[in-house]
Amino acid sequence: MSLPVRDQLRYWGIAAIVFAVVLWFLGNVLMPFIIGAAIAYFIDPVADRLERAGFSRVGATAIITIAAVLIFVLMMLLVVPTLISQTAGLIETLPKLTNNLQTFLGEHFPSLLDADSTMRKTLASIGEAIKSRGPQVVETLLGSALSIINIVILLVVVPVVSVYLLLDWDNMIARIDELLPREHAPTIRLLASDIDRTLASFIRGMGTVSLILGTYYAVALMIVGLQFGLVVGFIAGLVTFIPYLGALIGGALAIGLALFQFWGDWVSIGIVGAIFVIGQVVEGNILTPKLVGSSVGLHPVWLLLALSVFGALFGFVGMLVAVPVAAALGVIARFAVSQYMNSRLYSGEPEPAPDHHFTPKDS
Repeated sequence: MSLPVRDQLRYWGIAAIVFAVVLWFLGNVLMPFIIGAAIAYFIDPVADRLERAGFSRVGATAIITIAAVLIFVLMMLLVVPTLISQTAGLIETLPKLTNNLQTFLGEHFPSLLDADSTMRKTLASIGEAIKSRGPQVVETLLGSALSIINIVILLVVVPVVSVYLLLDWDNMIARIDELLPREHAPTIRLLASDIDRTLASFIRGMGTVSLILGTYYAVALMIVGLQFGLVVGFIAGLVTFIPYLGALIGGALAIGLALFQFWGDWVSIGIVGAIFVIGQVVEGNILTPKLVGSSVGLHPVWLLLALSVFGALFGFVGMLVAVPVAAALGVIARFAVSQYMNSRLYSGEPEPAPDHHFTPKDS
């Protein structure tokens, strides 16, 4: 006899509450393990392909680890110092940009910048805020990111967790499958498959698209000669997972910097704008259809809501788990809607009449 539905809901509800409480109190401790699991999940298809090519799981993990270490070292030597210096320079330059905008508006639209006008007060407050808060924010971020504890976590614990999880990923998944309740195992496997397909399309696909577009924007803008091209490309690529937002933010920032740097050189300014137009055309017609597909199942508004809610409740760790949880909830919601559409509650059909079998009595 199967466990009553009410008891099952109670037990699963208790498990969900325990999970939320653990995430609430141990979020900072769990962060390196969550990041490590995400990295292992992201790279697992590469290890599977290497296994199909004839390598053992240990050999495939070793190849991936060596390649990751080489890429990390090159990034630390070539990209990260430039990115930090350009970010600091950009924050120092923003007040000058505000002053130049104020001067431009004063020359061409003097009525907007009267002593008591809202525009003048707004620009003045923005400039003062950037000047006073910008260095403080950078120092705080760098101070927290470069603390000894975080260095140990990011440079030691996360790679170790990633390697071990990647090495035992298939065995771990098989063990979890064995622990599934037998009555619901087929349904859970179906939902897990849909969740994995959604995450694979979104995280792996959009992660690759973000990396390609960020690299393209950064390299193209640096070739043009834009002073902070690496930072702009990094920002544009980072928010590419939200459709059009990456191009809008990166394009507005790049064109604003181009106007400041190349004022009067309209060809260079036009090239900066064309870089983002080309990027959007390539993303919409080539990268996203090929790498992500048309049915990801994660609406941008749903994703933003999940990031906001989980970030507010659990901080940075909540933002890390927001995407997989949003994908899981989306798949479960679609499954619930499908069950509802096939139920009598939706169709309004009455219950079938009981089938009475009459057996003639022996005479």
